[in-house]
Amino acid sequence: MAIWRSAMLPGSETFIRAQGDALTRWSPAYVGATRIDSALSRPDDVIVFPDGPAGRRDFLGLRLAGTSPRLRAVLTRVRPDLVHAHFGGDGWLVSRTAQQAGVPLIVTVHGHDVTRQPQSPGLHGLRYRRNLRSVFDRAALVIAVSEVIRDRAEACGADPAKIRVHYTGVAVPPAVPMVPKRWDVAFVGRFVAKKGVGDLLTALSRLTGPRPRAVLIGDGPLLPEMRALAEHLDVDATFPGSLPPESVQRHLAESRILAAPSRTAPDGDTEGLPTTILEAAALGLPVVATRHSGIPEAVLDGRTGLLTAEADPPALATSLSRLLGDADLRHRMGAQARDHVSTHFDLRTQTLRLESLYDEATAAARPLPARPSRT
Repeated sequence: MAIWRSAMLPGSETFIRAQGDALTRWSPAYVGATRIDSALSRPDDVIVFPDGPAGRRDFLGLRLAGTSPRLRAVLTRVRPDLVHAHFGGDGWLVSRTAQQAGVPLIVTVHGHDVTRQPQSPGLHGLRYRRNLRSVFDRAALVIAVSEVIRDRAEACGADPAKIRVHYTGVAVPPAVPMVPKRWDVAFVGRFVAKKGVGDLLTALSRLTGPRPRAVLIGDGPLLPEMRALAEHLDVDATFPGSLPPESVQRHLAESRILAAPSRTAPDGDTEGLPTTILEAAALGLPVVATRHSGIPEAVLDGRTGLLTAEADPPALATSLSRLLGDADLRHRMGAQARDHVSTHFDLRTQTLRLESLYDEATAAARPLPARPSRT
């Protein structure tokens, strides 16, 4: 099967690589339009449009027309039994070619592709909404990463009978790493409006007593602004930038709490279900987060973490203070968070369920055997 992402592969999208690598009965070929220089890029990724004027011209043709001779040639060479595209817009890019090749298509919608982008104004928004309806019509199945995203996909035109909610799993280590704690609070994610980093820094500045040590991992357009805000608020925050997955795991293991203060961005962008919440819980970290999109499906308020309203730094500060000041509560919630993830979000279990969806999509596309004629 072909795993399709137009940009192969941003460093923040570990969930795509981890999911594909965990397949057992299906063999993945990673196919992208262009190559991204990141820790997740691999030499054997199949790139349709090589860097250079000709490649850029042909990729533009695909974005405008939804079809490309180069893409058809690559799919013919890869010969997949199934194409799994991530994000609605990317699904549209490959949907016509998959249809022409007679290959069933599954599209996973993650968040902004059914929240912010359909709300774009003018001709751009009109074209995006039309393309999204087209890919939903062409897809054999539409996977939503949370119940909230399922509802948004349906509102954007997906047939409810085609939608399946499937949680992207994370690897659960056999034991929690026993390492010294360097950080009181960790944040992992892109520095964009929906991540609520400004709310987190404001909340940290309101805490009394010794200043908590925070590590904020990731990059993005708001990183310089957040660095300046941390300095202005006198927050003890370290910004190591984007890190490879193994370094992120190490920093999480060295932290006491994960903060995920997500909020709806001014342009309507929202989360699906942040994978970092699951990764932290798998390491026994309690989570302080917001009641935003699919987060309450992963964080059980009062049991595996603490939830507050969006865009409420004082409430966020109260939750952080409560957990930082009570080691027993941290340990109890962390253990329950790990149990919850092990039961409902384990990568191996979730990938087996995903492969069942692959079976479902290909079985539906397979023609029925001819009935024997009666003489």
